[in-house]
Amino acid sequence: MKRILLFSLLTITPGVVSTAAAQVAASDTGTWEVPRTSDGHPNLQGNWTNVTLTPFQRRLGRGPIFTWEEVEDIERVTEECPANPGTVACGRRQSQGQSNEARLSGQEYNEVYWDRGSRIAIVNGEPRTSLVTRPSNGRRPPLTREGEQRIREYREFRTQFGQYDHPELRPLGERCVVSFGSSAGPPMTPNTAYNNNYTIVQNADHVMILAEMVHDVRIIRLGEPRPLSKDNRPWFGDSWGRWEGNTLVVETTNLHPAQTFQGIPPSEGMKVIESFTRVDEETILYEFTIEDPRTYTQPWGGEIPFKKFDDMLYEYSCHEGNYALSAVLSGARYQERNGR
Repeated sequence: MKRILLFSLLTITPGVVSTAAAQVAASDTGTWEVPRTSDGHPNLQGNWTNVTLTPFQRRLGRGPIFTWEEVEDIERVTEECPANPGTVACGRRQSQGQSNEARLSGQEYNEVYWDRGSRIAIVNGEPRTSLVTRPSNGRRPPLTREGEQRIREYREFRTQFGQYDHPELRPLGERCVVSFGSSAGPPMTPNTAYNNNYTIVQNADHVMILAEMVHDVRIIRLGEPRPLSKDNRPWFGDSWGRWEGNTLVVETTNLHPAQTFQGIPPSEGMKVIESFTRVDEETILYEFTIEDPRTYTQPWGGEIPFKKFDDMLYEYSCHEGNYALSAVLSGARYQERNGR
């Protein structure tokens, strides 16, 4: 279940200054002090969202910043359709995949099921053209030979099975193990669909981040790290945080081998470094860096604003008991009996 604030967004008209531009102007006035918890550290608690119209990677040949005219055009809505529609009826491109999932996605009867963003990401007053900022071209760096080989081996292994042969072949999100995309991370990135919302709770020893999507929960321990053994690789990895001034820095290792990012499996030595900085009353600036020299030719990362979400998060039940999964497999067996 999710909370959609779609129809409150249908207010941008040609000739009106972009909400993002107005937001930047407003943030330049007055003074603001970082709110703090009882132990003196910046208070990151509350509900937040990282949904945005800014793409993860930058288009080839594009500069790092949109003009404000471009922002206004991108954020414009038409009648009852949002700027980034979820349905084909509102202008979303029809998927070319052959699976049932690809064929049906976007065929919902209205936009209430989707929340794919309504605003461009603004960082340091700049409307960004990509969430990835390192390398400077805003794109994920090439894979190493080992990284490419690991992907080939994985795909070759999967070719011996049909996609519905047994439950372990179904996607992790469909099985409600962890969310599709990388909502909870690390790194924590928008999933371009819905439920890009979080609740953060902290005390002197821990920071808890609940991702609304598939109700994933990260527990970040604070203090001197006591890392897990190399063969212990839990979902979301082993995260340890520390305060550097007003910034929470989190280092995560021991990522689960099946928890891919952008479809790429991690090596055993992959590390993700994240930082959370409260930059104003409405914003946490989230930064991430991926270090995995066995997979990528260089470290890379980006910046994503987390905006205050003044609404409730609801439980994402994710077909409790996996009833839908048994129906998926039963349907596949039915097709096999009928020679399909």
